[in-house]
Formats: sequence, C-alpha cells, structure tokens
Amino acid sequence: MAIRVLTIDDEDDILKLVRIKLSKAGFEVSTARDGEEGIEKALAEKPDVIVVDVMMPKKDGYQVVAEVKERLGDKAPIAILLTAKGEEADVMKGLAGRADDYIIKPFSPRELVERIKVALIRNGKISVGTQDD
Repeated sequence: MAIRVLTIDDEDDILKLVRIKLSKAGFEVSTARDGEEGIEKALAEKPDVIVVDVMMPKKDGYQVVAEVKERLGDKAPIAILLTAKGEEADVMKGLAGRADDYIIKPFSPRELVERIKVALIRNGKISVGTQDD
C-alpha cells in the first residue's frame, strides 16, 4: 500500500511541484488549497503525512496541524510545515504546535522526500529501505 500524503498550500505552483516530486518517489498525493479544505480532507482521507503551508487563507498551517492532531488523536498523520516563515520563533511555534518537522521555502524537493521518509521511519510507519527513490 502506498504512503498517502496530503499537501495543503494556497500556491498552485507549490502544489504541482510537490505532487510531481512525491508521486515520482512512490507516494500517493492529494491536495487542498486552504486550511479549511485541508482539515476536511485530512479528516476524511486520513493520510499518513500532511505537508502544510503556514500562511494560507481561512486557517493557517499552525491551526491545521493543531486541529488535525487533536481530532484524529493517535491516528493523526505526521505533520510537516513547509513555509517561507523561517524565523526561529516561527519554527519553535510550529514544533510546539505538534508539527513533526519544519521546512523553510525555498526548499529542495529531494530534501522534502527524504524528510518525509525519515519522519515515517521515526514514527514506525515504514522500515528503513521500504520507500525507494
């Protein structure tokens, strides 16, 4: 079964780039264009990972992560914030808000793939060597 990743971002170019790169890496990818849609899809689809922008309309990434983690409890996906907000206070806010990782834009798509894999391994969702490039 493929690892399912939900990418939530209000920038179409980012959604397209992430979809292409993660699909090529063997992930099943779905997308949402704002925080509210992202929460709805996360609750309905129960992905393994959510990749969330911080600055979005309706609900920001911090709110998305907190609500999804709270509502899904032990079944909550791994949450990775992918954002241009790179100040130390922003990173600390994201990690304190239960994000599993924090990646600053501009980002390397290859690094995103590897960080997802590491988070999946760390959370026992895959074994080392399970997901190939």
